[in-house]
Amino acid sequence: MRRSRIAAYVSSLLLAAGTVLTGAGAAQAAPGPYVALGDSYASGVGAGSYIGSSGDCKRSTKAHPYLWAAANSPSSFAFTACSGARTGDVLANQMGPLSSSTALVSISVGGNDAGFADVMTTCVLQSDSSCISRINTAKAYVDSTLPGKLDSVYSAIRAKAPSARVVVLGYPRFYKLGQACLGLSETKRKAINDAADYLDAAVARRAAAHSFTFGDVRTTFTGHEICSGSSWLHSVNWLNIGDSYHPTAAGQSGGYLPVLNSAA
Repeated sequence: MRRSRIAAYVSSLLLAAGTVLTGAGAAQAAPGPYVALGDSYASGVGAGSYIGSSGDCKRSTKAHPYLWAAANSPSSFAFTACSGARTGDVLANQMGPLSSSTALVSISVGGNDAGFADVMTTCVLQSDSSCISRINTAKAYVDSTLPGKLDSVYSAIRAKAPSARVVVLGYPRFYKLGQACLGLSETKRKAINDAADYLDAAVARRAAAHSFTFGDVRTTFTGHEICSGSSWLHSVNWLNIGDSYHPTAAGQSGGYLPVLNSAA
């Protein structure tokens, strides 16, 4: 009799535990509203399969925010990231979907503010010394001006979405060094990589100051830089210049998505 009572008691505990675990699993399987903000690295420029209605913003169904939403089925998904966006564009044009119910926000921004396109144009077309000089100008901007602009964006996100988990995604290094590789000199390639590290460090510091999670994609892109033989980044694409130095579809799914998965 005692054994049967103990067995019944244990069974009731296991049943209750199973109910709790099942409920928790169900909650995790249906995340709340997700809003994806940012620049071309968030919108998916270079990945192809652009959503027609996104126009010049070039939002791709192969971009990491779209892939995450497809895999996790949030209760709603607002994809407002846009090619060419700077911090001011995010503030002015992308934040409408944020609300007190937003559960997850992802964003990559700052590269355009720092003059990414002009840096790469200078380094492709001009001398080593001109490339390094332009990079030093960008670094000075990252030190003096970018932190305040990032703070404005991050503060606005928190004000509009006070309960959201916010994931700030960085930028990859562009080149694998020490390889025989046509195109830019080793001096330029190293300087560009150093600039990416400099920008990522600045973005990570501001994200941490707002208690946001920084998603470092340099680790996942290691071995898949330009000159690696297995690049997840476009080099100069003269037929479609806008794709240049942007992640391919494989870079979005293999470089960015795993980092978002871990951080979200």
